[in-house]
Amino acid sequence: MPAGVQEAFDRSRSIDLHMASMSDSRERAIAGVTAGLISEGEEVTWQAWHVGVPIRMISRITAMTEPEYFVDEQVRGPFRSFRHEHEFRPDGSGALMIDRVKFDAPLGPLGTMAELVIGPYLRHLIEKRNAHIAAGD
Repeated sequence: MPAGVQEAFDRSRSIDLHMASMSDSRERAIAGVTAGLISEGEEVTWQAWHVGVPIRMISRITAMTEPEYFVDEQVRGPFRSFRHEHEFRPDGSGALMIDRVKFDAPLGPLGTMAELVIGPYLRHLIEKRNAHIAAGD
């Protein structure tokens, strides 16, 4: 990524950039922090369409060490649990972004089967979002 660690960190917290990167799924921030940079303790309510299903999810930034790390977690939404760790490290003249996502689908054994589809889908979304962040759009 051409940007430095601080720039990558800020781009990753940008509500506006997130919405731009997820325009295909019509993802919008509809409550809480709806523009600008989100910070520790703040929440955002997302509304989107994923795999043909309307989704509403409230996320909170539960940990932050600027500019190296932050965590967003689902407060309410479609998952039984959802935690996304964002880590940023210097990499030459740019930054290396590391994403770790842990989630549990609802619905017991049926949810376990759904995780086989949801996992790759989430990976695709994060890769798409990170490409958008790296491009500086």
